[in-house]
Amino acid sequence: MFGKVLVANRGEIAVRVMKTLRRMGIASVAVHSDVDAGSLHVRTADESVLIGPAPVAESYLRIDRIVEAALSTGAEAIHPGYGLLSENPEFARACAAAGLVFIGPSPESMEMMSSKIRARETVSEAGVPVVPGCTEPVHPGPKAFATAAAIGYPVAAKAASGGGGKGFRVANGPGELAAAVEGAAGEGERFFGDATVYLERYLEDPRHVEVQIIGDTHGNMVHLFERDCSVQRRHQKLVEEAPCPLLTDAQRTRLGEIAVRAARAADYFSLGTVEGLLAGDDFYFLEMNTRVQVEHPVTELVTGLDLVEEQIRVAAGEPLGFAQPGVRITGHAIECRINAESAAKGFRPGPGRIERFAAPSGDQVRVDTGVAEGDAVPPYYDPLIAKVITWGEDRAAAAAAMRKALDETVVEGIPTLLPFHRALLASEEWERAGTCRDLVADRAWLKSTDDWADRRE
Repeated sequence: MFGKVLVANRGEIAVRVMKTLRRMGIASVAVHSDVDAGSLHVRTADESVLIGPAPVAESYLRIDRIVEAALSTGAEAIHPGYGLLSENPEFARACAAAGLVFIGPSPESMEMMSSKIRARETVSEAGVPVVPGCTEPVHPGPKAFATAAAIGYPVAAKAASGGGGKGFRVANGPGELAAAVEGAAGEGERFFGDATVYLERYLEDPRHVEVQIIGDTHGNMVHLFERDCSVQRRHQKLVEEAPCPLLTDAQRTRLGEIAVRAARAADYFSLGTVEGLLAGDDFYFLEMNTRVQVEHPVTELVTGLDLVEEQIRVAAGEPLGFAQPGVRITGHAIECRINAESAAKGFRPGPGRIERFAAPSGDQVRVDTGVAEGDAVPPYYDPLIAKVITWGEDRAAAAAAMRKALDETVVEGIPTLLPFHRALLASEEWERAGTCRDLVADRAWLKSTDDWADRRE
């Protein structure tokens, strides 16, 4: 096992990884930009290294500086967290070239899954169902119109390297197609350096269901059941739960088998997530995330596994300590992302200093955060402040625990999504396990969430 690991990330995921490292008896190294010098992840680590100024392109995305930080501190491995360099195959290759272990899959598997076009081709050949569409890149013109007509409107124009809701545009008819393709290409180029776009059928109101998988370098591969991530804004997740509240046992088994088949098609090892869309009884592969997910805690609460620890053990060459029959779902878990945003103002970001921060507590509550009272939320990075996660014997009990936890959570000095979550968890749409898409898109309802700002028990 490793003696020291550098965490190439910041915020709550860096803190969360470091907690597992400490429990495993492994020393941790933080990297940080100048504005993050006093941040919680730096205070949590055993040692830290400054890698540049605030912009991520000059700090957290500098592969050379991160590798040098690992070598200079004697770290043996690097955990990338999520976002930033976590799915960058060149980062994994740079680690290997420097004699460092990248805690994640092989760069070849990452490359295979990083392009949505290549991923669709790969899993399709393995018999994994994909959303009807094309695997050929499209450009505005007659061929794109013919392709869209063959697929059937509405169609989604998607950047091949997109993610997080970026590089995704919908055309409801031929008159909107050119703008959708151009918009997706523009965002793909701007955010991911890849303007390649493909088309697939846009499913009006599917459930977003993803399956957690983990494999080792000894050929073992299991799934850890599914999460439902249907509550989203512009394809960015807001609330997640495990298990999916509407799946039958037969569907759950089938989804797990599909996810394992997709992962094996990519010669995958490490922790990963197969994301898909559930429309009625049909499940379609969407993409594979080759890293730990933001929402991994809900899977941890219902399986009893520490996914980061398992990820580290696989990277150290250990075989999985469990097989598929040994993994069980116990109860239900829900996660609410507390971002520094105002839902009532169109999810406008609100960076600033946290004047007061009180987290909920209790046996049914877990809080993953990268800040403490008095810390600043800088404008340069993701606005996630904390994740509140609750567990219950069933969905109703987990939701009741979440409502109580949200009422106990206090963040003052900056706007947050606490009012949004309080209102959402009190809605009929949530109670009946709907996708909440219409609710989240309703500006009047979003403005009304301000009424929940001071709701505390």
